[in-house]
Amino acid sequence: MAAHKDPRKEYLSVKDLEKVLDSCKLDLHQIDEVWPNIYIGNVGIAQNRTALQKLGITHILNAAHSKRGSIGDQRFYGNSFVYCGIPAEDSTYFDLDVYFRPAADFIHKALKSSDGKVLVHCIMGMSRSSTLVLAYLMLYHHMPLRYAIQKVIKKRAIYPNRNFLALLLDLDLQLKTKRKTCSIL
Repeated sequence: MAAHKDPRKEYLSVKDLEKVLDSCKLDLHQIDEVWPNIYIGNVGIAQNRTALQKLGITHILNAAHSKRGSIGDQRFYGNSFVYCGIPAEDSTYFDLDVYFRPAADFIHKALKSSDGKVLVHCIMGMSRSSTLVLAYLMLYHHMPLRYAIQKVIKKRAIYPNRNFLALLLDLDLQLKTKRKTCSIL
């Protein structure tokens, strides 16, 4: 007799994801490699061109891009790095999901380039940047959200805000629905 799945176990909540995030026992560092050639870091490391060059970083995805250019932009990095700036706010109302695909595409393209290494950063390197890396893992590596979080927190202390977790849950559901539809066809 086949075991029935508890329908409540099918869908994760923001609270479920926060419990997974709370299980991380790592200290927060300036920068950590969370996936081969993908680094999450804070603004301090992002402004240290020498350290980035020593690490071999070739691409920078700034999830806290300011229209005033105070946190680095292509002018700041010159020709040393390929730069992409996303003017995201770490808030309960910001629609970061409109940047999931462009950010994932930028990361993917960076990793396909010769010796490509990408730094994804925001101010602290915990919420905006980690959300975009999780979206990349979901979109390009077909990871369920919970699994992507579990992979990343083995390498870095992250904590996307509740709004971003809800947006990632929506993406997770969309991708699961798409996979089920494709498997039926």
